[in-house]
Amino acid sequence: MTQFAVLKRLTGPDRAEVEVLRGTACGGDCGSCEACHYTSKIRVEARNDIGAQPGDRVEIEARTSKVLGAAVLVYVVPFVLFFIGYAIAAASGLGEGLSMVISFAFFAAGMGIAVFVGRRKKNPITYSITSIIGHEAV
Repeated sequence: MTQFAVLKRLTGPDRAEVEVLRGTACGGDCGSCEACHYTSKIRVEARNDIGAQPGDRVEIEARTSKVLGAAVLVYVVPFVLFFIGYAIAAASGLGEGLSMVISFAFFAAGMGIAVFVGRRKKNPITYSITSIIGHEAV
């Protein structure tokens, strides 16, 4: 998975902090709708084997399998558990309200699993700078 970023600062001989502009649903023209209240930029550390310097616009890459695995853990597992919880409660003959409460408890358990696994992960998502695209003011 590749993304574009701006190198903000060097953090070591072969490490750098880059700022990645995340995409938004509206296309990033926040001046038109003013619905975005949060910044859409995130900073990550990336391996800098090509010697990029602060201010360089760069292309960074992460292993797609790790990114997709994290997405499944955060987005799919809780919802699957939500429906499993509801199915178990409904099959047990519980009422609609209690079935919903149990399904939300299963959803919360799924979120807890995602947090637990995310914190204990021994191989986090790592980024590497693959090319320099240009230069812009820092």
